Amino acid sequence: MTSPEEYMLPCLNKTVLGIDCTGCGAQRAVVFLFKGEFSEAFHMYPAIYSIAFLLLFVGFNIFVKFKFDYTIKLGLIIFNAIIIAGSYIYKMIHLYQLTN
Repeated sequence: MTSPEEYMLPCLNKTVLGIDCTGCGAQRAVVFLFKGEFSEAFHMYPAIYSIAFLLLFVGFNIFVKFKFDYTIKLGLIIFNAIIIAGSYIYKMIHLYQLTN
């Protein structure tokens, strides 16, 4: 029996440069999410839930239009960018502290 991990794409940034990219861990977090391991998904990639909410909102907004939908989408995108950047900076600082 095959596992989803066998079909994951390798990170080109990590392969070529040797450092994680801002999306490293997202595939594994999605696998954890589908397995029902919610805290592991968050620890693997903290933005997984905010991205999932953004995707659900955008999917819903395709069919149902309402006032301020653009502003809400923009706010969710900025919120996701802050979470992704913050968790990446935290991971890089933590990794740097471990190596020194």
